[in-house]
Formats: sequence, structure tokens, C-alpha cells
Amino acid sequence: MVREQYVEVAAGVRLWTERRGAADAPALLLVMGAQASGLGWPEELVDALAERHHVIRYDHRDTGRSSHSFDEHPYPVTDLARDIIAVLDGLGIEGAHLVGLSLGGMLTQLVLADHPERVLSATLMGTCALSETPYLGPDGVSELPGIAPEVLALWAQPVEDHGLEAELDRRVAHWRVLGGDRIPFDAAYFRELERRIIEHAGGYAAPTAHGRADDSGMLRTAELARNEVPTLVVSAPAEPVFPPPHPQHLAQVIGGSRLVEVPGMGHALPPAVLGPLAEAILAHTGGAVRV
Repeated sequence: MVREQYVEVAAGVRLWTERRGAADAPALLLVMGAQASGLGWPEELVDALAERHHVIRYDHRDTGRSSHSFDEHPYPVTDLARDIIAVLDGLGIEGAHLVGLSLGGMLTQLVLADHPERVLSATLMGTCALSETPYLGPDGVSELPGIAPEVLALWAQPVEDHGLEAELDRRVAHWRVLGGDRIPFDAAYFRELERRIIEHAGGYAAPTAHGRADDSGMLRTAELARNEVPTLVVSAPAEPVFPPPHPQHLAQVIGGSRLVEVPGMGHALPPAVLGPLAEAILAHTGGAVRV
């Protein structure tokens, strides 16, 4: 059974939430990336996780059906992490497994650092460490790679309104680059995904608030080092935004963490990775439930 509910997280700010799975199962909260609606989590993945969990996905502020308030009341990125706690509070959930992708992985780290008592376990993917501790490679301290040039070039292009189908074309091209080069790209799948996201939001204008938000005050070096919450880092070999060894760095600097690779995965969630990803998450959360 799917249940939708709005949760007020700040004065005048409501977030859309959706829950599925048994209400008495351990809660699992999916935290999407920047500018992304909760519908970016594919139905197949949500349903697979809901076999064992009470799964919650939600729209960040200024995405989907949640309040779009940034232009009138700007907020820092750290407020998006506070929203995670507010969603749990609003739904009456004491603790949850958190699964974060991209910016959602950073927000999950902030909650790990600031509110570990609310986190049953954490899963991080497609993200970077909120830590100043350097990466220690096989040959000593090593520089971490930056975002792939083809991604930066895509992000530098202005987003213009040429109608719905042109916007769908743009989003599919974006996913083609983010998906990496290990798995054949299914344009029809991502076009249908984005069409559902647009229908859910009620418009096709591309969100921009998170890219304009203040991203200062996010480092949590010491707190992450002493983390004791079971943490899974998903390594995506075709990741173009935070390429390896970013996952290895995360596993080094976050206490209580371990690493697993999902073959072929990039910075996207195509059908080919959903089964292995669900298995990895469920294997992790199954042994991490606190009483």
C-alpha cells in the first residue's frame, strides 16, 4: 500500500512524502540528489526495498510537489539535512536506515555526524566525503579526481525553454553522460522516468535552487572519523561525478564503514544495477537493525 503525506519542516515549507511497505517494518529513508525529486528513485528499487522495509521517499524543498520557496527565503544546503530529521519527526519515526545518492549522500553524512542516534544504518553512493582527511592510496597520499569534463561541459550549458519534448531530450542526454560507459544506455527508460517526474511536479521547468544555495559549513571530519553507525559505501566503477577512488576515500574516513562494488554502475540508476543494488542495501540493513 502506498501512502502520501505532506510534512511541515519549517514555517511555510511542506515536503511531499510517500511511504510503502509494512508500517511495522524497519524504516528506510531514500535521500535523492540535488535538484532531484523523490521519484528519481526507480519504482523497481523502491518495491524491492519495501519487501523488507517501511520505505519513505520524499521531494526535497524546491523539487516536485514540495514547497518552492528558495527565491523568497533562501536557505543553506545544511537545511536540507535538517529536513531529513524533520521528515522522520513528522512521520513519527524514531530511527531509520538512510540511503543517500549524490548530494543525498552528503546530507546523509551530515545526519550521521549530527544525529547518529536517529540512524539505524547508512548507505552512500555517488558522493564525496565531507572530510578534510586526505585519501591514502597504495603509494601514499593521493589527489582525488574531479568531475569528468563531459559532465562539466553539460552542466555549463544554459537550460532554455523549448517545450516539454525538448526538455525531455535534454534530461535524457544528461542521464546518458551520468550513466557512464559500462552499461548500454536505455534512452526510452530514462525518458519515461523523467516524464513521470514532470507529471508528478506539474511542470517541466528545471529546478535550480540547490545549485544556488550556500554550501558552507558542511565539513564533519572528526565526527565522521568516530562514526559507529554501520555504513555501506557503494563503489560505482563508471561514476563520472565522483569517480573512484572517491568511494575508497569515503570508506577510509568514515568509521564503521565498508565498501561494496556494483558492477557497471555510474551516477544513474538504470534497470541493470537495480537488482544488485537492492541486494547490497538489503544485506547491509538486514544486519543493522537496532532494538
